[in-house]
Amino acid sequence: MKKLKTIRKVLFFVYIALVIVGNFATPIYAANDPVTVVNNFSEFMFGLIRAIGMILLGFGIVQVGLSLKSHDPSQRANGFMTVAGGIIITFAKEILNIIVG
Repeated sequence: MKKLKTIRKVLFFVYIALVIVGNFATPIYAANDPVTVVNNFSEFMFGLIRAIGMILLGFGIVQVGLSLKSHDPSQRANGFMTVAGGIIITFAKEILNIIVG
């Protein structure tokens, strides 16, 4: 019985090793021009960052609105900071383009 468990363990580790080797050995094909691939990835990442910035911007506006209702100055300050952060994150690509030139 103990020998059977050992054999199962060894077979399991062999299987895991084959899966890992198979995953690393698969070829990855890219477009003909590597610059196009990098530009596409850059556009995707900046689109994702813009979406996160928009979510933060909306959350900040809601937070400021709730702070005005409850007369809570610390929540209002946090709301304005979240709005400012959301604006900066939303326009991160444009800001970087202005800095780089």
